[in-house]
Formats: sequence, structure tokens, C-alpha cells
Amino acid sequence: VLDEADRMMDMGFLPDITRIISLLPPKRQNLIFSATIPDEIVKLSKQFVHDPVHIQIGHKTSTAAGIRHAVYPVANEQKTELLLKLLRSQDMRNSSVIIFTRTKHNADRLTQSLGRANMRVAVLHGDKTQEHRHRALDRFKEGKIQILVATDVAARGLDVKDVSHVINFEVPHTPEDYIHRSGRTARAEATGDAFSLVSPDEEEMLKEI
Repeated sequence: VLDEADRMMDMGFLPDITRIISLLPPKRQNLIFSATIPDEIVKLSKQFVHDPVHIQIGHKTSTAAGIRHAVYPVANEQKTELLLKLLRSQDMRNSSVIIFTRTKHNADRLTQSLGRANMRVAVLHGDKTQEHRHRALDRFKEGKIQILVATDVAARGLDVKDVSHVINFEVPHTPEDYIHRSGRTARAEATGDAFSLVSPDEEEMLKEI
């Protein structure tokens, strides 16, 4: 089973995947999953599958039906102030919120800012140990913290019930990343909100989305 196949094949893991597959029995069943699989990844995947059945649920490049999308144009230096205003609003005060940044450094910095504002917050990114990530995720699931700040590491494979809001503190680089980020809310046919705080220099990325 190869999950998040497009990211696995796109991030330099292809030689590792090929090596693992070379050690498997020739007769086997391969299952390849992802919410987004671009055509070039489909071509790459053909070296691992024989006569595959392709199953697609929903539209190829769309988010779940239960998500309401909103964009907040804002100057970069005012993003934190706007974010705090949103988090303190009636709608979000008792909600579970995942906030995405593009870099680990910005995730850490934003977490510190929210902590200083007395928000119950934890951070999740690739530089954190597995133990730290498990602990942060468990506390978030149990409602001990309200806010999880994360990079795109957490945009995939993170299944937490009742996440009411996803906030893109920084607009993702690709529409595919936007789909994965937004998909952390409205799980299992629930409803949710995906908000994006967009500075002038991010407008081109927003147009692509």
C-alpha cells in the first residue's frame, strides 16, 4: 500500500520505493492512494502496477462538498493580528482549528505568538520528533489544545474528527496542497470552513488555486 503516492514520488523517494518493490514477491497486489494524482505521477506509477483498476471518488481537482471557502486580503505584517481576531470570534472560540504555514520556521514563530496571546496551541512539522508529534496530535484530539499550527507535513494523512476550521496563514504553493490542507476539515461528510489570509505577494498563488 502506497499512500499519498503523488508526494512520495515527487519528493525524491522514488529510488527508495523502487528498491522496496524489488524486494517484494513478483505476484502481489499494489494499492496506490492519494486525493490528488497528477498525470505525470500516473505515468510514473505504471512501473509498479499491472492492469490496474482506477477508482476516483468526486472530481479530480476539487475539495470536499461540505467546505465553505473564504479569502481575507491582508497585509503580511497584519496577518497575526487578523488571525487572533478570527480565533477570538464567537464562531471559533470553542472550535478545533488547524493553521497552516509554508515553512517550519514560520510555524514555530506563529505558535510562539499565539502562545503569548494565551491560546492553547501546539506545533506539528518535520523537525519535531515522532514522540512530540504524537503528543501534540493526541492533545489536539482530546481537546486539551484548541489550535494546531502545522506545515504541509500535516496536510496529508491527518484524520481528526470535528476540525471546524482550516486556516491558511500562508497560501500553499500549489492547488493540490490547498486541496489536501482543506481536506482536514469536513471529514466523513461533515461541514467545515477553509479560510486563507492572502497578502498581495500571494495573489498569484491564489489565482492558481
